[in-house]
Amino acid sequence: MELDERKKKILNAIIRNYQETGEPVGSRTISKYSDLQLSSATIRNEMADLEEMGLIVQPHTSAGRIPTDKGYRLYVDQMLKEADQDREHREVPQTGDFLVERMDRMERVLMQMAKLLAANTNYASMISAPRYNRNKLKFIQLSRVDERKLLAVVVVEGNIIKNSIFEVEERLSEEDILSLNLMLNTNLNGLTIEEINLEIIAKLKEQAGNHTDVIGKVLDAVADAIRSDEEDLQIYTSGATNIFKYPELSDSSKAKEIIQVFEEKEQLTNLLTDKLGEEGQQGIQVYIGNETPVQSMKDCSVVTATYDLGGGLQGTIGIVGPKRMDYEKVVSTLQTVMGQLDTIFKKEE
Repeated sequence: MELDERKKKILNAIIRNYQETGEPVGSRTISKYSDLQLSSATIRNEMADLEEMGLIVQPHTSAGRIPTDKGYRLYVDQMLKEADQDREHREVPQTGDFLVERMDRMERVLMQMAKLLAANTNYASMISAPRYNRNKLKFIQLSRVDERKLLAVVVVEGNIIKNSIFEVEERLSEEDILSLNLMLNTNLNGLTIEEINLEIIAKLKEQAGNHTDVIGKVLDAVADAIRSDEEDLQIYTSGATNIFKYPELSDSSKAKEIIQVFEEKEQLTNLLTDKLGEEGQQGIQVYIGNETPVQSMKDCSVVTATYDLGGGLQGTIGIVGPKRMDYEKVVSTLQTVMGQLDTIFKKEE
């Protein structure tokens, strides 16, 4: 949606006022903005147009206006576009409030980062430990356990090792096992689970002849090894009680649901890994209201950023706050933290 410059300035003014006060914004308040130089009557007309476009709403008669999710989305998209353009001409700051002393253990760094984020923004923060995304298979080794059982040792990037024992329908000779090992490694090494498609599977089964059941069980073991680290994803959180500072989130039932999400963390895992590893999904992601994958956060906004430590090792930083959060400050803060993590961990390589 394209707005003329006047409507854009008025919408931005409404959002910024509402961010600061949490109260509906009237035309008289907007008219005080020196760069607008518009009468209250003109502003009221423009606000009526913005309301008709679904960008602002009047919560009750005789009140001012507040932004809708659609209005926030337009504002955030424009802000992110400008931030990207600005970032092309400057480096992410490596010093300042978020300069964290280099630590030996990643866990301590991430816990400290979560606390600093919550303190700096006055919102809730969360950081996932880094994990390998789009993991590539490095090696498969089949060996005999007994006449009817095989052990599959699967090694993927990050030296993640998964052992799987399974039964086979017929006894395999040592030559059969050697042949299967050679065939599996020749066809699968260096591939991600997404790249092991139906064509490759059909080719393997054709080459395996009577041992197609072994191929199916080995592929199951490969998929399990590649995805196993998701189950144990460590998430560090801080500042969940900051949500009580915002009246629109402090309702006992709403606050309880959000706090519960932070305590149980299962839904946070889904949220933080939602876009991780996807092509074209690097950098800042903003979820407003119902866009948020977590149902109990539908009255919130969530801003996430992917940090990349190289070699496919990635994690996610997230900020949760009211829909009237200070998006510019949050995005700037996340960019700074991403730069700090890059500096800290890549220096340790």
